[in-house]
Amino acid sequence: MGGRRTLKESVYVGLLRGVNVGGTNKLAMADLRSLFEDLGFSGVRTFIQSGNVVFASGHQPASLALEAAIAQRFGIETDVVLRSSSELGGVVAANPFPHDLARSVHVGFMARAPGQAALEALEPERFEAERFAVVGTEAYVYLPAGVGPSKLPAYLARRLGTPITFRNWSTVNRLLELSAG
Repeated sequence: MGGRRTLKESVYVGLLRGVNVGGTNKLAMADLRSLFEDLGFSGVRTFIQSGNVVFASGHQPASLALEAAIAQRFGIETDVVLRSSSELGGVVAANPFPHDLARSVHVGFMARAPGQAALEALEPERFEAERFAVVGTEAYVYLPAGVGPSKLPAYLARRLGTPITFRNWSTVNRLLELSAG
């Protein structure tokens, strides 16, 4: 069932939060592909080991249904944030940071847009050289020293009040390429 997609299908990217990080929530990408194929999606592909899956569907997939299927099959509780290929193109186009800083940019994909009160309570001055901008359902972060030593992604995850999963700029662009065909 995981073969080529039909003309009526749209392409989506599923971004799993907290999979294969620090030895927890281990999930083989071949198993994840198999699950998505068993769920009836076509053209299923994964990219790197951090829970990125590209697939086609004739209907709008539901994050909650995917999360439930992952929990049932693998015993892993994870959030799945979905973006269509065209939405992902919009994410790339909306990057508020200059092109020459791209290698230090990460994107936090949120399950839903944060509330205005959460946005107003953010304290950007706490992070010195690091910067961020929330645009709709994405949080763009500039991390010149890399993600490892940064406290900014965890801060945003706590303060924005919605599930969020981060990907580096290179991964975001590669997922866009994969989802575009």
